[in-house]
Parts: sequence; C-alpha cells; structure tokens
Amino acid sequence: MKQTTHPPGHRSERVRCRATPAAPPPARSPRRRRPASTQWAAWGFLAPVTLYLALFYAYPLYRNLDLSLRDYTVRSFVQGDAPFTGLANYRKVFDDPTFAPALLHTAAFTAVCLVFQYAIGLALAVFFNQNFRLSATLRALFLVPWLLPLIVSASTWSWMLNSESGVVNAILHVIGIGPVNWLTSPSWSLTSVIIANIWIGVPFNLVVLHSGLQSIPAGLYEAAALDGAGAWRRFWSITFPLLRPVSAITLLLGLVYTLKVFDIIWIMTKGGPADSSTTFATLSYQLGFGNLLPAFGPGAAVGNLLVVAALVFGLVYVRAQRKQALS
Repeated sequence: MKQTTHPPGHRSERVRCRATPAAPPPARSPRRRRPASTQWAAWGFLAPVTLYLALFYAYPLYRNLDLSLRDYTVRSFVQGDAPFTGLANYRKVFDDPTFAPALLHTAAFTAVCLVFQYAIGLALAVFFNQNFRLSATLRALFLVPWLLPLIVSASTWSWMLNSESGVVNAILHVIGIGPVNWLTSPSWSLTSVIIANIWIGVPFNLVVLHSGLQSIPAGLYEAAALDGAGAWRRFWSITFPLLRPVSAITLLLGLVYTLKVFDIIWIMTKGGPADSSTTFATLSYQLGFGNLLPAFGPGAAVGNLLVVAALVFGLVYVRAQRKQALS
C-alpha cells in the first residue's frame, strides 16, 4: 500500500489554521461630535432670527390672545389689571349685528380679489413670456401699482371714483351712462374697494407667475407644436400643470394679504356707508380704536379670527404639498 507523503510543514500549518480563532469584527468608530465652536456658531446664527420671531410674532400673538380673553378698558390697559372673562368677548362679537355682514364681505372681498388678481396676473405673465421688444419695459411699468404706498394708491382711486369730479364718471358720461355713486352707495362701495385692491395686487401675481414660467423648458412647447397642439392646448397641457406649485404659493400669499387689507378700505370708504364695505380688518379697528370707549377685547377677538383663518389655509397648503411630494 502506497503511503502518501506531505511536504514538510504542511501538518503544522493545518493545525495552526484550526487553532487560530476568527478575527473579531472591526470596532465601530465612535461618532464624531461637532466641535463646541461650531455649535456656538450655529446658535449665534439662529439667535437673531429666533429673537426676531419671538419679539415681532410670538409676543404680539400672545398679547392679542390675552386681550381677547380679558375685559380691558383704557385704565386697565395702562395699569394691566383687566379681569379675565374667558370667551365672553368672542360671544359679544358673534352677537354683534355687524359680524355676519362683515364675514360675508370678507369672504366676497377675498375670493373675488384672488380670482381676478390671479387670472389677470397669469394672462399678463403668459403675454410677457413671449419676450418681444419692450417686454421688459412694459413689465416694469406694471410694477408701479405694487411699488406705490398704499395710501397713495387708495387716495388716487378715491379721486378717480368720486361721484362728482371723478374721471371714471366722466368717462361714463361720455359714453352715455349716468353717474355712479361708487363710494357713497351701499350697492357699490364694496365693488369699489375690490377694484382698487385688484389693481394693486395684479403686479405681485405677474412677477411670481412670470418667474415660474421661466422655469418651464422651452423644448416641451416645441415638441407639443410639432405634434400639432395649438396655443390653447399647450397652455392647458403644459403651462398650467407645471405652474401649479407656483400658483399654489401665489394664491396662499395673496389670500393672507387680502384677508388683512385695511388701508385701502379705510381710506376709500371707512367700511361704509352703513357698514356695506366692512370686513374683519376694519371691524377689528372700529371696535378697538374707532369709538370714544374702545372695546379692546372684542377688537382683539376679531383679529384672532383672521389669524385662525390664515392659519387654516396655511395648514391646508402644507398638507397638500406634503401629499403631492409623497405621491
């Protein structure tokens, strides 16, 4: 029987391989901590923003909520000893006969202004997106209403809509239409402030929507044109869907701005005549500062209703954006 021979050192190597334990897994390196200087630098950058939000947002909201829950008079407002009344100021506001018309006027004013501002702004943005000659110059001229102080714009519209010497009634007289009491008639006062606010808000929609149109690739329009799609079809199939995120933020910002419009209405009509153009913004001012005996609590309650309305629409927007991102 033939005996197999092994090279020298073979057995010892096999035994050594069996005896050698498996190498332990590499230890995890400890998580690096940020240097203390980096953390202090981060807090240093956050401190101004946090301080600004606390002073100019959180504290005023807290004070307004406190005003709405106490029975403040001029004396207690100065001395700070107003008694706590809970939701009595809110019940007083809801029972006020002006509340229901103000709610209706606020909803109508906000909805009509948003629709027309967005529609006109979108039409102008699409028009100026063609980059024709003098496009930039004309677009800059459309920004004038947005750049003017609100008191100047409201005063200008008050003069234009004056029943006796206004340029609007003069034009109506030329075409054979009788004068309209734009600012002194309960039937026309709300329409007058809506027209003025639309004129002021269109430039904002134009700028934001035009910026959104610049981000849409031109190749999509060229491909659609090659497939035989007309201008209207390209708008509904390309422009409008791709502009949806920009449109959403434009409408949200316009909603928040329109809810709190006060200057234009107060300068043009002061909420009248007979409360025909009163909104929550002017009602809050009238209750808090418009009487000889100011009602600070009810005025703050109306202001909080505006804050809640803006917050609700903001949360709806955030939820819609989150759902769109997940899909």
